[in-house]
Amino acid sequence: MRQQPVLSVNGLGKTYGAKRAVDNISFAVHRGEVVGLLGPNGAGKTTTLNMILGVLGPDQGQIEIDGLDIGKHRTAAMERINFAAVYAPLPGNLTVEQNLRIFAMLYGIKNRAARMEEVIAQYDLERFRKTRCGVLSSGEQTRASLAKAMLNSPRLLLLDEPTASLDPAVARDIRASIEDYAAQGGGALWTSHNMQEVEAVCDRVLFLSQGRIVLEGDPAALPRAHGVKNLEELFILVAKEPLRPEKTGD
Repeated sequence: MRQQPVLSVNGLGKTYGAKRAVDNISFAVHRGEVVGLLGPNGAGKTTTLNMILGVLGPDQGQIEIDGLDIGKHRTAAMERINFAAVYAPLPGNLTVEQNLRIFAMLYGIKNRAARMEEVIAQYDLERFRKTRCGVLSSGEQTRASLAKAMLNSPRLLLLDEPTASLDPAVARDIRASIEDYAAQGGGALWTSHNMQEVEAVCDRVLFLSQGRIVLEGDPAALPRAHGVKNLEELFILVAKEPLRPEKTGD
């Protein structure tokens, strides 16, 4: 029997005025799985992530983190989740060490000092521990953000364009760290416009268009099923001509 998903989204919807930003979507992320949430700008990806994070309240539907309904068990559910994005850097006036200490306190981490040392070593931040985050390079800031995101050993990790604007070597290291996280039983939901990266990292992809999931399946099989060469061509096809919602593969 398959384990309970780390993320379960059922009938989720969000409306802004007359615009239906997210339209009755349902999907799951399982342990050991990296799922790509794809689609053009305005498709509803960030709104979906913000509802999962509890930043936005949905107009309809249910979100469960590790079996906990965030509407009923918000605190316990949020303890099992974390987030990283290049556009959400750590406070720049604080050092790496200060940021990690503050977030460890906010997350209620036990044995804070030991856990901080573990993530500092894991993300190769020892030489930057006394450096203010605002003067770090983009790659260094991303590593610091991921260290913060791993402090509470999350069951679910949300990643919004985590490697955008990073050089290939740094991006490769970040991808490897996420693959290692999943191999240890974590689940990740990853948004990206880099389709080669998605093909390399994601076990499954969901294509959003106009707030709806229009395609779902294996990133290697989906392009062939729709008569295109690769995931990038499929992305362009979905962006230009939204497809009817369907599932292709599991």
